Amino acid sequence: MLRAATPERLSAFSDAVFAVLITVLVLDLRPPELPTYKAVLLLWPTWLSYAVSYLFIAIVWANNHHLMRYATTATPRLMWFNFAHLFSVSLLPLSTAWMAVSELAPQPVSFYAGVFFLVNGSSTKVSKGTRSARQDLTASNFRTELRTASCVERRLTLQIYRLTKDRGLMSS
Repeated sequence: MLRAATPERLSAFSDAVFAVLITVLVLDLRPPELPTYKAVLLLWPTWLSYAVSYLFIAIVWANNHHLMRYATTATPRLMWFNFAHLFSVSLLPLSTAWMAVSELAPQPVSFYAGVFFLVNGSSTKVSKGTRSARQDLTASNFRTELRTASCVERRLTLQIYRLTKDRGLMSS
């Protein structure tokens, strides 16, 4: 008889995906061609893109880790919501690299902001999937427990969007 999937396995798989994504993210960093601080400063779009993406992935991982602790079973619904969430997060290295090589051109920046919203939306679905996998919590108790966890992610998403929307969407 097959054993039921556990939230621990789902969490371990998610941890592995996040580790790979951070590794892929860092592989796009290149040292400056000249051994000067001025050469490092010329790469500021790349470093800024990397730093924001790393921070965002860290926050998303922490929220995902927090959410998975509440699940008592890994329902198919939770697994598929989590896969969708991991897919959306997997777009961050691509959007980060595109934004950095374009030196913060409008379209890559707006794509980057869109990825943030996709990650945020899929995170909300994982939260709902976790709630449905945990029948012993009332909806109000669950919302209270998760409010703090997702607050930072949503605020960062909104701030990134505010900073990028004019640059990305108001171009010719």
